[in-house]
Amino acid sequence: MFEKYFDYKKNKTNYKTEVLAGTTTFLTMAYIMFLNPFILSGEFAGPAKGFFDFGAVFTATIVATAIACFIMGFYGKTWPIGLAPGMGINAFVAFGVVGGMGYTPQQALGGVLVAGILFLLISLTPIRAWLINSIPKSLKLGIGAGIGLFLAIIGLEIMGVVADHPVTLVTIGDMKNPLVLLGCFAFVSMIVLEKLKIKGNIIIGILFFSIIAWASGLAKFNGLVSAPPSMSYLFAFDLGAVLTAGMSTVIFTLLFIDFFDTAGTLTSVANVAGKVGSDGKIKDIDKAMMADSVGTVAGALMGTTTVTSYVESGAGVKEGGRTGMTSVVIGVLFLACLFLSPLATSLPKEIDGAALLYVSVLFVRNITDIKWDDIAESAPAVLAMIAMPLTYSISNGIALSFIAYALIKIFTGKFSSTSPAIWVIAALSVASFYVA
Repeated sequence: MFEKYFDYKKNKTNYKTEVLAGTTTFLTMAYIMFLNPFILSGEFAGPAKGFFDFGAVFTATIVATAIACFIMGFYGKTWPIGLAPGMGINAFVAFGVVGGMGYTPQQALGGVLVAGILFLLISLTPIRAWLINSIPKSLKLGIGAGIGLFLAIIGLEIMGVVADHPVTLVTIGDMKNPLVLLGCFAFVSMIVLEKLKIKGNIIIGILFFSIIAWASGLAKFNGLVSAPPSMSYLFAFDLGAVLTAGMSTVIFTLLFIDFFDTAGTLTSVANVAGKVGSDGKIKDIDKAMMADSVGTVAGALMGTTTVTSYVESGAGVKEGGRTGMTSVVIGVLFLACLFLSPLATSLPKEIDGAALLYVSVLFVRNITDIKWDDIAESAPAVLAMIAMPLTYSISNGIALSFIAYALIKIFTGKFSSTSPAIWVIAALSVASFYVA
């Protein structure tokens, strides 16, 4: 059945190869089932402090991931892509929208839903290509790196490596704490494992050092399996705050990050999979974008943040994955993990923080492609990078970088040659500081 539907022969693959590719991609992105609920729960602060419930997000993460992968597999059937709640977006929602702006998890999910619907509508129109081509590459790379540095400061804080200070704002943490040291070793191990080309380096690092923490009595092991926690955020989105000024900024940020993250990921995977034609166009990208946007909507309905395509999918493509069957396998494997919530709650936060720090590195390392020899292009990118962690806000970083870019173009006489999209986003960014 699958052989005929996915046309293995035409795509030069087979069932065994697709299963291997799906398993490989799953191992590289399995960490999200632990990290996403960890981040959205506010470092285990829980709903008592206004954050999301850990257990509910754990279940929602897995179910939303599976649904999105199945949509990509069966609709975008030539795309071997894994999808899950996006890193960076979850931190923005947890610490920026819920913790910072004071919105409830339900209101935040309402914003995610609206952003997903807008993404879906854009994917159906020529606006998609216009936006992709309108935003300068350096600015996109700078924003991506800024998200990475934002994740880094959160990860270091969770690990205990960085602590707050009344004078200097931040300082070194308690490096004598055994759990802090264990988190540092976990971070190093993830890098070493990747260097050795071992698949699943993040999940291996998390589990290995967590076992050490449990065995040494530094952390409590709560068990391995149980019935999945209830999905208390299922269809629990609240659209009441969508029309408020502050939420409009949130929706724009969610849409911006998801849109360009997806476009970048699909382009990257397409290059590896040989889906780029001689004319430079990517085959069937419309279907992939559509599947991704529907996945985002499904994620919001399930009770988690924006679902997006994972660049880790490239690992499965390198193993020979060429069809949506790879995505289906990823979804099935995630569903098999539904019963691991006790394990998820057992992971020491310092080691979860190490995984977050590692992911931040993946976001930052593309800055080599910024046009460093052109200060008009590089300066706004750098501003995005430093503004996000220092203002503790992804949306602030995006806004400041676009405002700076627009002003530089005006005063260097480049107004007429700059895309209207820049002026629209810059104007919206200025407005956001006054209405948020």
